[in-house]
Amino acid sequence: MAKRILIVDDEPRYLRLLEANLRTEGYEVATAQDGMQALEVFSTNPIDLVLLDVMMPRLDGFGATQRLREFTNVPIVILTARGEEQDRVRGLDLGADDYLIKPFSATELLARVRAVLRRAHAPVETGQARFFTHDNLRIDFARAEVWKGEEPVSLSATEYRLLLQFAHNLGKILTSEELLTSVWGAEYKNDKEILWVSIARLRQKLEIDAHSPQHIVTRSGLGYLMPPTES
Repeated sequence: MAKRILIVDDEPRYLRLLEANLRTEGYEVATAQDGMQALEVFSTNPIDLVLLDVMMPRLDGFGATQRLREFTNVPIVILTARGEEQDRVRGLDLGADDYLIKPFSATELLARVRAVLRRAHAPVETGQARFFTHDNLRIDFARAEVWKGEEPVSLSATEYRLLLQFAHNLGKILTSEELLTSVWGAEYKNDKEILWVSIARLRQKLEIDAHSPQHIVTRSGLGYLMPPTES
């Protein structure tokens, strides 16, 4: 079944161009011209991926991302203007999975769409044991559920895959390139920004004190690791 993509942009010309490129590749497409309309379309249609412009009337891309993350983990790609680094960081911090910088080519658009959909729907290797525990953190591999103490933690597909890299490599330092290639794909191996923001977001969700992390620790100049717990 063809994947359905929701494009949200207040520029009709851009909307038509994106729609044409995606339909040519066999995707089904729904469209909206602002964040409020996007929420309405999302609530009445099955959506596999959202392409979301930042600057829009009524409800902008940041507000729409925040609202969507209250009830869904659907992959979200933020569309930002060139040079607006703070927009990319803010979008990722609110829960977007990726970003595209305008103007972009049809080739770049389609490559990012394929990569995000691949991450969202690829099977996850779990190992033999059903549960993994690390101090107050617990992962149920069978259900793809994460718990912080007695509280369930809502993670996006990308965040969950990033966490699994640490759980499956307990005590091993993982470089930025290794994490980016394993979680996002080889084409992202130099995209440190998306990794920094994703790790910061994971820490906010998992750590008792994100500024003094126990689950995901930085080793300056080397990478990141989940240290073994004391027996």
